[in-house]
Amino acid sequence: MSERNTVAVKIYGQEYNISGETSRDHIMRVADYVDNKMQEIGEAVSASNSGVAVLAAVNIADEYFGREFEIEELKEKNDQLVSDTQRYALLWEEAKQSLAQYKEEMQGTRAQQEENLRTLNDKNARIAELTQQLQEISGHNDVLRARCEELTHRAESAEAAPEEAQRTIRELEAKSRDIESSFFDIQMENIHLKNELENLRKQLNR
Repeated sequence: MSERNTVAVKIYGQEYNISGETSRDHIMRVADYVDNKMQEIGEAVSASNSGVAVLAAVNIADEYFGREFEIEELKEKNDQLVSDTQRYALLWEEAKQSLAQYKEEMQGTRAQQEENLRTLNDKNARIAELTQQLQEISGHNDVLRARCEELTHRAESAEAAPEEAQRTIRELEAKSRDIESSFFDIQMENIHLKNELENLRKQLNR
Protein backbone atom coordinates (compact mmCIF):
# COMPACT_ATOMS: atom_id res chain seq x y z
CA MET A 1 0.00 0.00 0.00
CA SER A 2 1.37 3.46 -0.92
CA GLU A 3 2.28 5.95 1.80
CA ARG A 4 -0.31 8.67 2.36
CA ASN A 5 0.80 12.29 2.26
CA THR A 6 -0.90 15.11 4.17
CA VAL A 7 -0.41 18.62 2.83
CA ALA A 8 -1.60 21.94 4.32
CA VAL A 9 -3.03 24.10 1.54
CA LYS A 10 -5.01 27.35 1.27
CA ILE A 11 -8.06 27.45 -1.02
CA TYR A 12 -10.01 30.69 -1.42
CA GLY A 13 -8.65 32.07 1.83
CA GLN A 14 -9.33 28.95 3.89
CA GLU A 15 -6.68 26.50 5.09
CA TYR A 16 -7.22 22.78 4.61
CA ASN A 17 -5.24 19.61 5.29
CA ILE A 18 -5.52 17.31 2.29
CA SER A 19 -4.35 13.70 2.44
CA GLY A 20 -3.72 11.40 -0.49
CA GLU A 21 -1.55 8.62 -1.86
CA THR A 22 -0.21 10.87 -4.59
CA SER A 23 2.90 13.03 -4.23
CA ARG A 24 2.93 16.29 -2.29
CA ASP A 25 3.57 18.24 -5.50
CA HIS A 26 0.52 16.70 -7.12
CA ILE A 27 -1.72 17.53 -4.14
CA MET A 28 -0.48 21.12 -4.12
CA ARG A 29 -1.02 21.49 -7.87
CA VAL A 30 -4.62 20.29 -7.48
CA ALA A 31 -5.22 22.66 -4.58
CA ASP A 32 -3.71 25.58 -6.52
CA TYR A 33 -5.90 24.78 -9.51
CA VAL A 34 -9.08 24.76 -7.38
CA ASP A 35 -8.00 27.98 -5.65
CA ASN A 36 -7.33 29.75 -8.96
CA LYS A 37 -10.67 28.59 -10.34
CA MET A 38 -12.54 29.89 -7.28
CA GLN A 39 -10.62 33.17 -7.41
CA GLU A 40 -11.68 33.63 -11.06
CA ILE A 41 -15.33 32.92 -10.29
CA GLY A 42 -15.27 35.07 -7.11
CA GLU A 43 -14.05 38.03 -9.14
CA ALA A 44 -16.68 37.46 -11.83
CA VAL A 45 -19.80 36.89 -9.70
CA SER A 46 -21.08 37.95 -6.33
CA ALA A 47 -21.75 34.83 -4.32
CA SER A 48 -21.06 33.23 -0.98
CA ASN A 49 -18.08 30.98 -0.45
CA SER A 50 -20.27 27.92 -0.88
CA GLY A 51 -21.75 29.35 -4.08
CA VAL A 52 -18.31 30.06 -5.47
CA ALA A 53 -17.26 26.54 -4.51
CA VAL A 54 -20.26 25.05 -6.31
CA LEU A 55 -19.63 27.13 -9.43
CA ALA A 56 -15.95 26.20 -9.32
CA ALA A 57 -16.88 22.53 -8.97
CA VAL A 58 -19.26 22.85 -11.93
CA ASN A 59 -16.57 24.48 -14.07
CA ILE A 60 -13.99 21.90 -13.06
CA ALA A 61 -16.46 19.09 -13.79
CA ASP A 62 -17.22 20.68 -17.19
CA GLU A 63 -13.52 20.84 -17.97
CA TYR A 64 -13.12 17.26 -16.79
CA PHE A 65 -15.88 15.94 -19.05
CA GLY A 66 -14.55 18.05 -21.92
CA ARG A 67 -11.12 16.51 -21.46
CA GLU A 68 -12.71 13.08 -21.17
CA PHE A 69 -14.56 13.64 -24.45
CA GLU A 70 -11.34 14.78 -26.10
CA ILE A 71 -9.59 11.69 -24.77
CA GLU A 72 -12.34 9.46 -26.21
CA GLU A 73 -11.98 11.22 -29.57
CA LEU A 74 -8.22 10.74 -29.44
CA LYS A 75 -8.72 7.06 -28.60
CA GLU A 76 -11.06 6.66 -31.56
CA LYS A 77 -8.58 8.44 -33.84
CA ASN A 78 -5.79 6.28 -32.46
CA ASP A 79 -7.85 3.13 -33.05
CA GLN A 80 -8.57 4.33 -36.60
CA LEU A 81 -4.87 5.02 -37.16
CA VAL A 82 -4.00 1.56 -35.88
CA SER A 83 -6.63 0.03 -38.17
CA ASP A 84 -5.40 2.09 -41.15
CA THR A 85 -1.80 1.14 -40.36
CA GLN A 86 -2.72 -2.54 -40.29
CA ARG A 87 -4.67 -2.17 -43.54
CA TYR A 88 -1.79 -0.35 -45.24
CA ALA A 89 0.64 -2.96 -43.94
CA LEU A 90 -1.57 -5.67 -45.45
CA LEU A 91 -1.79 -3.75 -48.74
CA TRP A 92 1.99 -3.36 -48.68
CA GLU A 93 2.47 -7.09 -48.18
CA GLU A 94 0.01 -7.80 -51.01
CA ALA A 95 1.88 -5.31 -53.23
CA LYS A 96 5.21 -7.01 -52.44
CA GLN A 97 3.70 -10.42 -53.21
CA SER A 98 2.24 -9.10 -56.46
CA LEU A 99 5.61 -7.61 -57.39
CA ALA A 100 7.39 -10.89 -56.62
CA GLN A 101 4.81 -12.80 -58.69
CA TYR A 102 5.19 -10.29 -61.53
CA LYS A 103 8.98 -10.70 -61.48
CA GLU A 104 8.56 -14.47 -61.51
CA GLU A 105 6.16 -14.26 -64.44
CA MET A 106 8.54 -11.93 -66.25
CA GLN A 107 11.38 -14.41 -65.76
CA GLY A 108 9.13 -17.17 -67.11
CA THR A 109 8.15 -15.00 -70.07
CA ARG A 110 11.79 -14.17 -70.76
CA ALA A 111 12.69 -17.86 -70.65
CA GLN A 112 9.81 -18.64 -73.00
CA GLN A 113 10.95 -15.90 -75.38
CA GLU A 114 14.48 -17.29 -75.35
CA GLU A 115 13.11 -20.76 -76.06
CA ASN A 116 10.97 -19.38 -78.90
CA LEU A 117 14.00 -17.57 -80.28
CA ARG A 118 16.04 -20.79 -80.24
CA THR A 119 13.17 -22.59 -81.95
CA LEU A 120 12.95 -19.79 -84.50
CA ASN A 121 16.68 -20.01 -85.21
CA ASP A 122 16.39 -23.79 -85.60
CA LYS A 123 13.49 -23.33 -88.04
CA ASN A 124 15.43 -20.72 -90.00
CA ALA A 125 18.42 -23.06 -90.22
CA ARG A 126 16.13 -25.89 -91.33
CA ILE A 127 14.52 -23.65 -93.97
CA ALA A 128 17.95 -22.62 -95.26
CA GLU A 129 18.99 -26.28 -95.43
CA LEU A 130 15.82 -27.29 -97.26
CA THR A 131 16.16 -24.33 -99.60
CA GLN A 132 19.65 -25.45 -100.54
CA GLN A 133 18.40 -29.00 -101.04
CA LEU A 134 15.58 -27.68 -103.22
CA GLN A 135 18.03 -25.76 -105.33
CA GLU A 136 20.22 -28.84 -105.74
CA ILE A 137 17.23 -31.05 -106.57
CA SER A 138 15.87 -28.44 -108.98
CA GLY A 139 19.21 -28.40 -110.77
CA HIS A 140 19.30 -32.20 -110.99
CA ASN A 141 15.68 -32.25 -112.03
CA ASP A 142 16.33 -29.80 -114.84
CA VAL A 143 19.25 -31.90 -116.05
CA LEU A 144 17.19 -35.08 -115.93
CA ARG A 145 14.23 -33.42 -117.59
CA ALA A 146 16.46 -32.16 -120.39
CA ARG A 147 17.97 -35.64 -120.73
CA CYS A 148 14.52 -37.22 -120.82
CA GLU A 149 13.38 -34.76 -123.44
CA GLU A 150 16.48 -35.50 -125.51
CA LEU A 151 15.98 -39.26 -125.26
CA THR A 152 12.28 -38.92 -125.99
CA HIS A 153 13.07 -36.86 -129.06
CA ARG A 154 15.59 -39.43 -130.23
CA ALA A 155 13.11 -42.23 -129.63
CA GLU A 156 10.39 -40.45 -131.58
CA SER A 157 12.70 -39.65 -134.51
CA ALA A 158 14.03 -43.19 -134.79
CA GLU A 159 11.99 -45.63 -136.88
CA ALA A 160 12.59 -48.49 -134.48
CA ALA A 161 14.25 -47.86 -131.10
CA PRO A 162 16.27 -50.70 -129.62
CA GLU A 163 14.87 -52.44 -126.55
CA GLU A 164 17.74 -51.22 -124.35
CA ALA A 165 17.10 -47.58 -125.30
CA GLN A 166 13.37 -47.96 -124.52
CA ARG A 167 14.16 -49.41 -121.10
CA THR A 168 16.60 -46.57 -120.34
CA ILE A 169 13.97 -44.03 -121.31
CA ARG A 170 11.38 -45.64 -119.03
CA GLU A 171 13.84 -45.71 -116.11
CA LEU A 172 14.76 -42.07 -116.62
CA GLU A 173 11.10 -41.11 -116.85
CA ALA A 174 10.38 -43.01 -113.59
CA LYS A 175 13.31 -41.28 -111.89
CA SER A 176 12.08 -37.95 -113.18
CA ARG A 177 8.63 -38.59 -111.72
CA ASP A 178 10.17 -39.60 -108.37
CA ILE A 179 12.26 -36.46 -108.30
CA GLU A 180 9.25 -34.32 -109.16
CA SER A 181 7.30 -36.01 -106.36
CA SER A 182 10.15 -35.40 -103.90
CA PHE A 183 10.36 -31.83 -105.10
CA PHE A 184 6.63 -31.37 -104.42
CA ASP A 185 6.94 -32.89 -100.93
CA ILE A 186 9.85 -30.61 -100.11
CA GLN A 187 7.89 -27.60 -101.35
CA MET A 188 4.97 -28.55 -99.07
CA GLU A 189 7.30 -28.97 -96.10
CA ASN A 190 8.85 -25.60 -96.90
CA ILE A 191 5.39 -23.96 -96.86
CA HIS A 192 4.62 -25.64 -93.52
CA LEU A 193 7.89 -24.42 -92.00
CA LYS A 194 7.29 -20.89 -93.27
CA ASN A 195 3.85 -20.89 -91.60
CA GLU A 196 5.40 -22.05 -88.32
CA LEU A 197 8.05 -19.34 -88.64
CA GLU A 198 5.39 -16.66 -89.15
CA ASN A 199 3.41 -17.89 -86.11
CA LEU A 200 6.55 -17.81 -83.94
CA ARG A 201 7.32 -14.27 -85.07
CA LYS A 202 3.78 -13.17 -84.17
CA GLN A 203 4.10 -14.75 -80.72
CA LEU A 204 7.41 -12.98 -80.08
CA ASN A 205 5.96 -9.63 -81.11
CA ARG A 206 3.06 -9.85 -78.61
